[in-house]
Parts: sequence; structure tokens; C-alpha cells
Amino acid sequence: MISFLSGAITLGFFLAGAFFIRFWRKTGDRLFIHFAVAFWLFALNQGLAWALGDSDERTGYTYILRIAGYIIILFAIVHKNTARSDKS
Repeated sequence: MISFLSGAITLGFFLAGAFFIRFWRKTGDRLFIHFAVAFWLFALNQGLAWALGDSDERTGYTYILRIAGYIIILFAIVHKNTARSDKS
């Protein structure tokens, strides 16, 4: 049951990244590409945790990719809110 749920979560992260790529292609907004990369890092993190057989997420190395994903999301949000608009 744990393997099934781990696979479902991994697939969900991967699909979320694919949706953000789709939105990026439509709008060209860099926020979406950052979100796609972050969600793919989350999928990789989940897949590696399952593949390595580490069902206990309290180990330190399982958080490295997740932290990188959150840092990318924070960077994207800050960059989006502080970027100057050239339209004015």
C-alpha cells in the first residue's frame, strides 16, 4: 500500500510540473518554469526515497531535493513580485 501511495504522489508531482510547463508555453512567464522544475524535484525526491527503500522520511538526505524545490519556489515568487514592469 505504501508503494502504491508513493507512486501516486510521485505521479501527481510530475503531472503538476507538466501543467506548469503548459502554462509557461502559453504565457512565457518564468514563474511557471520555476514551479515546474520545483515540482519535478519533488517527484524525483519521492521516487528516490521509494527506490532506496527509505520509508522513514526523518532521514536527512531525503530532504535535500525537497528543500531545493522550496528554495526555487521562494525565489520565483520573490522575483515575480520584485521585478520591474517594462509596460509603463
